[in-house]
Amino acid sequence: MALVASLKLVLAPPHPAGRPFIGVGVVAILVGLLVAHWLAWIGLAFTLFSLYFFRDPERVAPGRTGLVLAPADGHIVSVEPAIPPAELGLGDTPRWRVAIFLSVLDVHVNRMPVDGVVTRIAYRPGKFVNASLDKASSDNERNALAIRLPDGRDVAVVQIAGLIARRILCAAREGDAAVAGGRFGIIRFGSRTDTYLPVGVRPLVAVGQTMIGGETVMADLQA
Repeated sequence: MALVASLKLVLAPPHPAGRPFIGVGVVAILVGLLVAHWLAWIGLAFTLFSLYFFRDPERVAPGRTGLVLAPADGHIVSVEPAIPPAELGLGDTPRWRVAIFLSVLDVHVNRMPVDGVVTRIAYRPGKFVNASLDKASSDNERNALAIRLPDGRDVAVVQIAGLIARRILCAAREGDAAVAGGRFGIIRFGSRTDTYLPVGVRPLVAVGQTMIGGETVMADLQA
């Protein structure tokens, strides 16, 4: 069963954002077969890497409401109180922040952590320091979303570019309904995703844990 699950993860269909890269690799293969075989080998390697990096596996969210799910795959590098990005207008009261680092080997599709309504989306340019460092949350290029829960509280999720990431893609729009575990974006290539819990809600995870986007429970809003 573990082998089957691993194969399904590796062979998952690519996210639409990966199609241009896969297309470039296929063209390189075809041109290489006509001109120089070394180019075909490079094109094959690039195509395989793109298929792997942009894979978009199906995920099954827990059936219980009131949970905060991991918005991305990766491992937790920070769990600490922090003030949400100022551009979201969520105030300056510190709340628990869970930071997930995504290596180039992780699935990079971002997923909604909670059910609610997207009330604010704010992009801010910045640096491209190593996303595993804590200062990446404040210094790096980022795209932040505020999600209003049915009970009026707010959750924030922030897409953060990393050392080699140069493009943050977000398909969500202000006013959209957020469904826990639903896809909303992707970051290329290697990045970080921060989640700010509602004031008073404590995380159920710790630094070093591995997250599965859309499935791993990070907090219980009803606790």
